Amino acid sequence: MKVHECDAREIFRRHGLPVPDWRVAATADDVAQAASAFGCPVVIKAQVLAGGRGKAGGVKLVYSLEEAAEAATHILALNIGGEPVRRVLVAPAVDIARELYLGVVIDRTAQSLVLMASAEGGVDIEEVAATNPSAILRVNVDPLAGLADWEARQLGFALGLSGSQVRQFVGIAQGLVEAFVDVDASLAEVNPLVVDDAGDLQAIDAKLNIDDNALGRQGEIEQLRDPHEESEAEQRARAAGLSYIKLDGTIGCMVNGAGLAMATMDVIKHYGGEPANFLDVGGGAGVEKITTAFELILEDPNVRAVLVNIFAGITRADDVAAGVIAARERLTQEVPLVVRVAGTREAEALELLEGAGIGAERSMDSAAAQVVEAAR
Repeated sequence: MKVHECDAREIFRRHGLPVPDWRVAATADDVAQAASAFGCPVVIKAQVLAGGRGKAGGVKLVYSLEEAAEAATHILALNIGGEPVRRVLVAPAVDIARELYLGVVIDRTAQSLVLMASAEGGVDIEEVAATNPSAILRVNVDPLAGLADWEARQLGFALGLSGSQVRQFVGIAQGLVEAFVDVDASLAEVNPLVVDDAGDLQAIDAKLNIDDNALGRQGEIEQLRDPHEESEAEQRARAAGLSYIKLDGTIGCMVNGAGLAMATMDVIKHYGGEPANFLDVGGGAGVEKITTAFELILEDPNVRAVLVNIFAGITRADDVAAGVIAARERLTQEVPLVVRVAGTREAEALELLEGAGIGAERSMDSAAAQVVEAAR
């Protein structure tokens, strides 16, 4: 789950990061009032969860109340990454001497957090990683022990900071790691972390992504979810307990298990097809869940064929097969359907599918090859 910048700022400030004051506004008049309270110049930033706000014209630096109202009117009329801008953040402008990057992600290979920093802040970190990977400094951090003072100091010196700046950086880096752990984040990022004209560090941007699997124990964070930023299909999928992401291909995928879903998309692409979605029905998928999954897949007009790929472990293959049969009977749309089933009570599942006139495969490769051919 992505968190709006205004909410991420509040969480970062709570953990001691030097975040400048801000206000959130939904109208040009509100923006003008905020700009008047802060005193110009101010920065106006679109509050959408899509990336590329600056490139899309969603970030403006203005020097007067008239400019603020005009810029707000323009930004609030934008659609960025398919998302209409409903709110903007207004904050006092900062005189910037240097821009740095600071972020925390999970290093699954090292089984730890990794704190990343770069002297090249304010630009896409992915671009820096591709063109100048040596510019990104990394420190692996034990999530239980946290970031040690000496590790943060060493990183600060490596960024070219000195004296009081390093002391400030230690608190910022440790606070960002603590915030990451506290809210069960998958990404916490300040880009840019700036050195202002007075030589002080300020976090003038905030990005925070939360691990969906942790939302059950993150009630406060769950309340920050913006339903406007999700499609109707995504909202229905979440309500039904499905993990669904729409893609641009022509082959609908219904799979149990996230790893198997990723492998299914890979093998479809291997045989020349393009998956139309990621859809994990999870364990214990009953008729209602499978019907909802089919409906979500078939609502996409680009879908020309559907692959159901089930590997039954705890879930029984014959239960899933019965769900597929019942769901198909309730749906009015007809597209080519290929089913691959393996695992617990596989033989019974194959018998059920055959009795319903649905061919089934044991091999994922042959099923993928068939559905790609059917989609053509």
